[in-house]
Amino acid sequence: MLWQPTLPDHYSEMSNDDLANAISARRAEMGKDLVILGHHYQQDEVIRFADFTGDSFKLSQLAAERVKQAKAKYVVFAGVHFMAETADILTDENVQVILPDLGAGCSMADMADYDQTVDAWEQLEELFAANDVKCRVIPICYMNCTAAIKAFCGEHGGAVCTSSNCDKVYRWALAGGDTPLQDGEQVKILFIPDEHLGRNTAAQMGCDVTTGTCIWDPRDPGFLGGNDEDTILNAGYILWKGHCSVHMLFRPEHVDQARAAQPDIHVMVHPECRYDVCQKADSTGSTEKIIQAIEAAEPGSYWAIGTEVHLVSRIAQQAKDRGVHVRMLSDCQCLCTTMYRIDMPHLLWVLDNLAEGKVVNRIHVHADARKWAMVALQRMLDITANTSPSNAPPMAAY
Repeated sequence: MLWQPTLPDHYSEMSNDDLANAISARRAEMGKDLVILGHHYQQDEVIRFADFTGDSFKLSQLAAERVKQAKAKYVVFAGVHFMAETADILTDENVQVILPDLGAGCSMADMADYDQTVDAWEQLEELFAANDVKCRVIPICYMNCTAAIKAFCGEHGGAVCTSSNCDKVYRWALAGGDTPLQDGEQVKILFIPDEHLGRNTAAQMGCDVTTGTCIWDPRDPGFLGGNDEDTILNAGYILWKGHCSVHMLFRPEHVDQARAAQPDIHVMVHPECRYDVCQKADSTGSTEKIIQAIEAAEPGSYWAIGTEVHLVSRIAQQAKDRGVHVRMLSDCQCLCTTMYRIDMPHLLWVLDNLAEGKVVNRIHVHADARKWAMVALQRMLDITANTSPSNAPPMAAY
């Protein structure tokens, strides 16, 4: 976690109404120079000020397009650190991306660092060479990772994926990625950093996850991430030991309890949930897919959703007017605590500084990491270009 300076006392002493009025005034004052992004998991009192709402990658794309059209100078991202990094990668280098609280990180992204990834790569290369195995390891990283991990994947022939296109990126990798496979060559996917999305997607594609996947634990003091050689050699998917602290809170018994309370309820969970939870659920889907499912739900239907509480509360309130009943899958407090660090005082603080000509909390990705992360992100867009219902413009256009 990065160090966040303490705000001046007057920000914490202001009422919510005074904070809201001051934020609105600053937004009006800055006009087209400013774009504010609000992630779906953000609390209501903050997200109401966003020019765009969405998931992390969609927001970064929208910001890049808005910056291009309106010549905006500043992007304030009410999300977490890796999201602000992606926005910085996709926007022009003259645009300054700001995270209102530097403590708003992501525990999943923090579970994989660059040095650990390099070490894993070198161990795998050494293993296959020693066993005379003609194997190509293709690294695939989930969007919820640092720019350094995205850059590693870009430089080593891999790509980024989201929870909605992971299966498409898997198929691309299994076919050899950008380079056709040679005779007798096999592919192994190194998936970083969420083991659950990696496993659930492999299962969706017909993989026997018991034998076809293995877990790479970068903190294991032994060799090969805690695996023996045969386990690695036999697995098609090597899954980094990482997880989302929010989605790990959902358990199989929550599905049973929801059905016991309402037998005709439809249980839908995010694919970052554990494999046993996803197997019990009626359906799985990304944040956007969950939103779309509720928007299309029949009046009188019942839904239990396994994802972050602020999003579920928001869509439940919107669905209520149509007679659609939406509840959290679990009664536990399933919220993204790091994103919750971004509040109105921090948002106003960064806007006050901008109005005075001072940029605080800028998120700036190093040029080398930016270059290779762009490669990995562009590969993802190229992979999904022919299957996405609304193709995003290539990032080179930004």
